[in-house]
Amino acid sequence: MEGRAAAPGAGTVLNALANGSGSAFAIDARTTATVELDDSGSVTGEIAGAPDADTRLIERCVELVCARHGDGVADGGHVRTESAVPMAAGLKSSSAAANATVLATLDALDRAPADALPDAERAHADAPTRAAACRLGVEAARDAGVTVTGAFDDASASMLGGVTVTDNTEDTLLTHETLPTAWRALVWTPEERAFSADADVARCERIAPVADLVRELALDGDYARAMTVNGFAFCAALGFPADPAVEALPDAAGASLSGTGPSFVAVGTDGALDPVAARWQEREGRTRRLALDTAGGMVAR
Repeated sequence: MEGRAAAPGAGTVLNALANGSGSAFAIDARTTATVELDDSGSVTGEIAGAPDADTRLIERCVELVCARHGDGVADGGHVRTESAVPMAAGLKSSSAAANATVLATLDALDRAPADALPDAERAHADAPTRAAACRLGVEAARDAGVTVTGAFDDASASMLGGVTVTDNTEDTLLTHETLPTAWRALVWTPEERAFSADADVARCERIAPVADLVRELALDGDYARAMTVNGFAFCAALGFPADPAVEALPDAAGASLSGTGPSFVAVGTDGALDPVAARWQEREGRTRRLALDTAGGMVAR
């Protein structure tokens, strides 16, 4: 039994470390997972191009899906991921990997969500929704210890596409919509890496009053201002220089530190992002212009 699926990374509107509320938007950089199931009773994993990377998350995703939806036909196997989303860069690589792995495992079991299939008529009557599949990945992330909040904000944006606002304390989806169609995302990623699980949560919680304001802006649909306020607040809380965000303004509609860094992401029209790209390209690291993703996680054929 084999399945294959892909899910996008995402940029941050509101980091959930401060008050438990989060918001993120999907970007067109995808992780693909291939899952082969068997009855060996154990799951192994590998990450393409990173032989020493921690594979506990993707392995746990396969285990959970088999336990919940396998009907006893499979309890082991192998998962392999390939990704255009750099790890530990604040671009939700873990959420993309978890979503892709969950969907690929469901595909191998013939239980993929209808809206994750190229042909919805192929959907099994007992298939979970994409939101339910997403929550399996969040559960796996908590089990694997790769997240502090569960990252339902990042996971939901990756799984559903568009932009989401969530309550991560309850894994509740508050809003889900799309950003302006003319917008693109500009992403600058330096060489350094920062793992979400290593973030100073207590320090982030001190800026909860600012995060409360960002949440209200996001719930009002003012995502650009929300992410900009979030960016400056979390740069201060996490010890990152805010210079890239300053360089993005006022040309970009919004700019923020993404996740717990070190990447920064800006949104706006292509014309507005041109001068930002010119400034960021003078920095060491990689600058990419990406489409906003509206499809979310999908079975790959």
